[in-house]
Amino acid sequence: MKRVTPYLKMRVLGAIEFAPGNTIVDRIKHVSGIVFTEENDQRHQFTWRTIQTWYSRYQKDGITSMHPRCRSDKGLTRKVQPELLAEVIDQVRPQFHGNPDNITAVYRACIERGLLARDRVAPNTFRRHVKQYELLKPDLQSDHPRRLAFAKAHANEMWQADTMFGPYVQHGDGRAQTKLIAFIDDASRVCCHAQFFLAENTDTLIAALRSALYKRGVPESLYVDNGSIYICKEITQICARIGCLLCHAPVRDGAAKGKVERFFRTVRMSFLTRALDLSHVDVLNREFNRWVEDEYNGREHASLGMRPIDRFGLDLSRVRFLPPNQANDELFFVEQDRTVLADNTFSLRGVRYEAPRDLHSRKIQIRFDRRSFGRVIVYFKGERMGEAHPVDFHANDRKPASPSEPTT
Repeated sequence: MKRVTPYLKMRVLGAIEFAPGNTIVDRIKHVSGIVFTEENDQRHQFTWRTIQTWYSRYQKDGITSMHPRCRSDKGLTRKVQPELLAEVIDQVRPQFHGNPDNITAVYRACIERGLLARDRVAPNTFRRHVKQYELLKPDLQSDHPRRLAFAKAHANEMWQADTMFGPYVQHGDGRAQTKLIAFIDDASRVCCHAQFFLAENTDTLIAALRSALYKRGVPESLYVDNGSIYICKEITQICARIGCLLCHAPVRDGAAKGKVERFFRTVRMSFLTRALDLSHVDVLNREFNRWVEDEYNGREHASLGMRPIDRFGLDLSRVRFLPPNQANDELFFVEQDRTVLADNTFSLRGVRYEAPRDLHSRKIQIRFDRRSFGRVIVYFKGERMGEAHPVDFHANDRKPASPSEPTT
């Protein structure tokens, strides 16, 4: 039977309605003598039995039967499975020097050792499967590396983080595309924090991470990709301060962070399909936060069999939260090295600061907020020395009063 488009089949069946003849068979036979032309000027003429088959299927099943049916075994291997070939190749791999790349030699070795039979696996079949599933490539070089489904045993053992492009919102006189930065707990699937921003940079990532840490505690590890904001010095410093291991996925391997990617898919299908108020990014975030807490964290997860927030609560006693301390904000400050001059001062962004203690000729670490640049904290050998202030040259001009002298 010729492979033709459903549109042409419907034209053929439509011609039966207006064909001359007293019976349906007579009309079908008349249509079998007509030559039909497709849009690409290809000409077709069908036998009356072919047209009768189409007509019978249309009468029985409707228009859906007019689409060509796929083979039931399409894409399936009938004689050999790729897993079996992978096991066989692993057995003959040691007899080759290094990683074998000659498919014919590997196939011959499998036949000689009796691991494969030629009547079941032909050379062309073997070659096709090896190329399709990259059976001779190491996992690190393969475009489709072998994976094992995994999940951490307890909440906050690992967070996965990534960025997704979101909808356009009103910004100034025009519109700007938002970026969603999200943190997902691996064990409980809880959305620790997710927020839309107008920019994807270090400042927005730090702001999202800060909110996630205050809401859900400190994770033991953070699994991210190799994007520029995820490999910056600031994020590395923050993870080191809070005792979190920063791990990076293989390059160009987004599937390695499957849970956060699945969360993004849920966001696209369940949240972004709604009639959202896109007048401002803050309005969008308020709607999104309600959706996360009420519908995502608060509904039963198919793979867990329970609500993510309840699964997170089972390990609440293990979760390590940031202690209530005014110095917690300093964990998110950027850190730079400076050498204190002989007059106990150092420079930062063109401003002279005075060290809080006598640290002249010492190498110190200073922390400050990238955005506000209001407070400058001095550390020496990992110990907090205090807050530095701009130098008051006029105050330093007056000799400090000794303890024995009376004050006026």
